[in-house]
Amino acid sequence: MSTSPARLVVLVSGAGTNLQALLDACADPSYGARVVAVGADRDDIEGLARAERAGVPTFVKKVGQFSSRESWDRAMAETVAGFEPDLVVSAGFMKLAGEHFLARFGGRYVNTHPALLPSFPGMHGAADALDYGVRVTGATLFIVDAGVDTGPILAQTVVAVEDDDTVESLHERIKGAEREMLVDAVGRMSREGFRIEGRKVRYGAPVH
Repeated sequence: MSTSPARLVVLVSGAGTNLQALLDACADPSYGARVVAVGADRDDIEGLARAERAGVPTFVKKVGQFSSRESWDRAMAETVAGFEPDLVVSAGFMKLAGEHFLARFGGRYVNTHPALLPSFPGMHGAADALDYGVRVTGATLFIVDAGVDTGPILAQTVVAVEDDDTVESLHERIKGAEREMLVDAVGRMSREGFRIEGRKVRYGAPVH
């Protein structure tokens, strides 16, 4: 396995709290990774500002700047590929990857979801879990595929649902657990490597 840090490209659409957690972790050489670029689908967001403060290159590709969603997806894939990432991390990126992006980065593109997949996929994981009345929920880190929150699961973390929870209070606790899970799993993937065997992801094969 290569001893050089794994190269991460992180994609954001908002405040970038998960990005910040990764930037903080990467400051320790023993973590085994570094963020080489941060991309976004819109301007003037805190996620980009966090990257700029950390001295990390940034890029923005807005869907509306392109003639089609396919053209945008192709441009995103080309731009990300230019940074030669070992892993691409969706950290609150609110756009679905298309076939060109997945053709380049399938098996190396990870995303988080605020529920214990395969339960409660889609845009409202915390609200759906609360409405259903489950006693525990959590967050999932998975390999992105062509479906919606359907890829092989890398890691999960459990969050208890309290009797007085609102969607907001539950989601805040999930986000805290999600950040910890993301940092831990990306570090392990970077240091140890990983492989995908059907629906299961195993640590231990190099990413380089």
